Amino acid sequence: MANLPCFAKIEKPEKAKKDTFEICKKSNMKREITSWYSPSLEKEMPIVTYGDYGFALLLVPTASADYLEYERFQLIDALAPFINSGKVKVFSIDSVNKESWMDKGADPRYKSHRHQQWNNYVYNEVVPFIKSKTSPETPIITCGASFGSLHSMNLFLKRPDIINGVIAMSGVHDLTEYTDGYFDDNVYFNSPMHYIPNLTDHNVLEQIRSSRHIHIITGSGAYEDPGANGRFAKVLYDKGISYELDIWGAEWKHDWPTWIAMLPHYLGTRF
Repeated sequence: MANLPCFAKIEKPEKAKKDTFEICKKSNMKREITSWYSPSLEKEMPIVTYGDYGFALLLVPTASADYLEYERFQLIDALAPFINSGKVKVFSIDSVNKESWMDKGADPRYKSHRHQQWNNYVYNEVVPFIKSKTSPETPIITCGASFGSLHSMNLFLKRPDIINGVIAMSGVHDLTEYTDGYFDDNVYFNSPMHYIPNLTDHNVLEQIRSSRHIHIITGSGAYEDPGANGRFAKVLYDKGISYELDIWGAEWKHDWPTWIAMLPHYLGTRF
């Protein structure tokens, strides 16, 4: 979509927000880019929105990518029928992975703190933004691939009161896979494999258990880890949490063609 000819309308932002509206000729899909200065992260953070109606799908990028990654790799094109029909409204955000766990030269304490600041950005800024663009009752489903899968699962499990489910593709839900041996409270409380077994808060557990959309999907091909997904599914099972674990075959490797097949399939058959 990034290279498609578009008619664009730019409106003056309010409160330092910038909105760019585009209607792309090929798919007739509404595309809106907004940004604001994030108090949580103390930097400008952009977000792109696709469509007008439907439940909210919040996309989290892979390891070192940005908010336009899913568009560049044509996954948004694959979702066009669901977006244009009003089944789903897609929001795609930036991570700060390059300032956190992907920055091998940074102090691990800073990386851990930055991760938590990003969580606060999502909960305190992105979720209210989504509600303002949809409705207070609109469900929010997080979704990501690879490292984005871990973030998406973690965001849901920590705040099931404001996020309603997750589609986790090709992830490993153990944050220590990325921390190079560093471990502190922030790592623990952002690593679902670590904190879910010890979660005892009845209200939080019941909110998680009430979700009909905990989808864990992985291939079995190169660089996929179906065993890790099976182990995490067992953690959920032991806590009485219903989920769907879907392990695709060896032809599905850790790459974009897999995720471009997975996500439209799930939107078409589970929602």
